[in-house]
Amino acid sequence: MAAVMGDPGLSKLQFAPFSSALDVGFWHELTQKKLNEYRLDEAPKDIKGYYYNGDSAGLPARLTLEFSAFDMNAPTPAHCCPAVGTLYNTNTLEAFKAADKKLLLEQAANEIWESIRSGAALDNPVLLNKFLLLTFAITVGVYDPCNLAQYPGWPLRNFLVLAAHRWSSSFQSVEVLCFRDRTLQGMRDVTHSIIFEVKLPEMAFSPDCPKAVGWEKNQKGGMGPRMVNLSECMDPKRLAESSVDLNLKLMCWRLVPTLDLDKVVSVKCLLLGAGTLGCNVARTLMGWGVRHITFVDNAKISYSNPVRQPLYEFEDCLVGGKPKALAAADRLQKIFPGVNARGFNMSIPMPGHPVNFSSVTLEQARRDVERLEQLVEGHDVVFLLMDTRESRWLPAVIAASKRKLVINAALGFDTFVVMRHGLKKPKQQGDGDLCPSHPVAPADLLGPSLFANIPGYKLGCYFCNDVVAPGDSTRDRTLDQQCTVSRPGLAMIAGALAVELMVSVLQHPEGGYAIASSSDDRMNEPPTSLGLVPHQIRGFLSRFDNVLPVSLAFDKCTACSSKVLDQYEREGFNFLVKVFNSSHSFLEDLTGLTLLHQETQAAEIWDMSDDETV
Repeated sequence: MAAVMGDPGLSKLQFAPFSSALDVGFWHELTQKKLNEYRLDEAPKDIKGYYYNGDSAGLPARLTLEFSAFDMNAPTPAHCCPAVGTLYNTNTLEAFKAADKKLLLEQAANEIWESIRSGAALDNPVLLNKFLLLTFAITVGVYDPCNLAQYPGWPLRNFLVLAAHRWSSSFQSVEVLCFRDRTLQGMRDVTHSIIFEVKLPEMAFSPDCPKAVGWEKNQKGGMGPRMVNLSECMDPKRLAESSVDLNLKLMCWRLVPTLDLDKVVSVKCLLLGAGTLGCNVARTLMGWGVRHITFVDNAKISYSNPVRQPLYEFEDCLVGGKPKALAAADRLQKIFPGVNARGFNMSIPMPGHPVNFSSVTLEQARRDVERLEQLVEGHDVVFLLMDTRESRWLPAVIAASKRKLVINAALGFDTFVVMRHGLKKPKQQGDGDLCPSHPVAPADLLGPSLFANIPGYKLGCYFCNDVVAPGDSTRDRTLDQQCTVSRPGLAMIAGALAVELMVSVLQHPEGGYAIASSSDDRMNEPPTSLGLVPHQIRGFLSRFDNVLPVSLAFDKCTACSSKVLDQYEREGFNFLVKVFNSSHSFLEDLTGLTLLHQETQAAEIWDMSDDETV
């Protein structure tokens, strides 16, 4: 942009220069003009640009040229000011370098000065923003698929025939850019592109097509046909597999290019509970492309289930009802045959539910424990989706011992909690437990906003919020009291959030060891491409509100504390039998909760005595 300088004054007024912004449409139009109209003509050409008043803060002042730059009568876009200029296009790089840039600038400045001196700028202020553009041509570009270092690919062949046929009378040679777009170590790389000069032979116009070549050779190097088996491409199962992932691919292509889908698709999920939560979690997992889903449940489908549990139908309730775990796995494969779904109709032994009444009962409990241990070991993520608190205890202990990510979801009437359990660091020889428990009270007693920046290995589990060991919660309760009664939409919300929490954890570089996000982090930069990675999500449907509390592991937790895990890892099933056959007292004595209760009671009595003496 040319500018005429006046006498320097005493003030220090400074100006922000234009930054040229040449749209790809401008270069396309220049190419067409050069090939079909200008050819070897290097005479200056009038062009037109504009600048926009309203860019975001931090952007430079831009002088824009687009495809309409060669039409001096083209309308100027809204909220833009026109600027007229001159294009100097040379035929070679040498002429471009040899051009007298200083002289060109002086000529443009003289034109501006003349418009000022004559008063023409008063009638047409656009003359004050005159610019000039110096370019050279001609280089043609081809998107080249060839990997050979010295030779171009087939797409260039017929383009050169076009160039020789149409432009050989104007150009003796052209410079060719074979653009090669590669990906090396996850980064885009164009250094494999090659540039060379091609001499164009003169081709007389002829209506006859030149001799053609191009039949592709087969695997034997001959000109025979090649056979292609399309049976797999026409298999509905294969077609379904490529189609179900379309939404996920669009997410990566359009919205979240850094999303690592492989981590999600390859994860193996164990769903303990195939009821309302289990069905909704499974459907959401399939939506994320998860291919390996296993159900564990010992219940059968009842008439009340299908309206709330979307994997079952009325026919599943007949003749006493199908086993939920088996029916759920079968339905997933009917929905999408590409999923690897299994179901295990089995019970999970629980604290306070004795197993020593007979040898048959004891052996069955042993088999159930062994099978559950094998299932937890063979999966990456364990979802706790059962009806009772005590049914979550054994899988929580096993998963903590095996360092598996646990996602827990529990429902009230109009409230829910979704959380990830703290992921213990693996033990190393001589190091002891690298995740020491912390002598703190449960989070429910201290409030949700007490802690911040807690890494995953220090986070609490579902039982860290309690000061009472799990027991038989269904004893002395009627059937209606044993059932969880919730608002119909609650399980869908909690189930979806449970899966989304798992996916967010998988997207974090540290996985289950990621620092927990809290409600205070909602305005901060998110740690993953999908957003926050909370420890807990507690929802209140009556208020349509969610909070994200964070809590430390409880050193007296009846499930994940070092005392419980050490006993389980040393004694195995014998330790578990003691828990199954005892009341609250065994676990509370082991972890120190009994002593905590006694100290708390003593403190309350002391406070009461003080009050009475006042």
